[in-house]
Amino acid sequence: MIPARIEVRLRELAQLFNSLDPSPFIDRDLDAGAEEFIVSWARELPHHGELELLIHLAAPPEPERAAGVEAAVQHYFASRAEIKKRELRLLFRRGRVSLAIGIAFLAACFALGVALRPVLPAGWVDFAELGLQIVGWVAMWRPLEIYLYDWWPVRSDLRMLERLARMKVRLQGAVGG
Repeated sequence: MIPARIEVRLRELAQLFNSLDPSPFIDRDLDAGAEEFIVSWARELPHHGELELLIHLAAPPEPERAAGVEAAVQHYFASRAEIKKRELRLLFRRGRVSLAIGIAFLAACFALGVALRPVLPAGWVDFAELGLQIVGWVAMWRPLEIYLYDWWPVRSDLRMLERLARMKVRLQGAVGG
C-alpha cells in the first residue's frame, strides 16, 4: 500500500526544527509552524495506512543531518504521543474520581430526601425529594461527560501522533531525493 504523503517545502532543513532548542539534533523539537502544518495535513488524510513526509529543499543539508532527519522527526512525534497517552490516562483517572464523588453525592441526595420525609409537611416532601434527586443527577454530569465524550478526541490525537511517529521521511530537491 502506498503511504499517504505530506509535503513540505523549505529553503533549508534547519527550518523544520526549533532554532532555540539547544538539544542534540535527534531530540530537537520541531518548529511550531512546521509541526502545525504536518499535523493539520495528517488530519486531512485518511485515518488508516501509513504516512510519508516528503521535504522539498532548496539548499542541501549537511550530510549527517540529512541522515538523521527521519529519526529526529519520528522521535519528536513519539514523544508527543507519550504525552498524549499520559493525558488520556489522567483524563480517565479524573473520570474515575469524579464518578466516585458523583455517585457518593447522588446517594447522599437520595438519602437526605428520604430523611426529610418525616420532617417536612406533606406538600413539601415531593418538592424537596425531587429537587435533591435533580441536584444529585446534575453532579453526575461531569463524570458522564468524561466517559461519553471527552476521551474520544484525545484518543484520536494519540492515534494520529502514533502514525506520525512511524512515518517515513524523505528529502528531495537539492539533495537529489
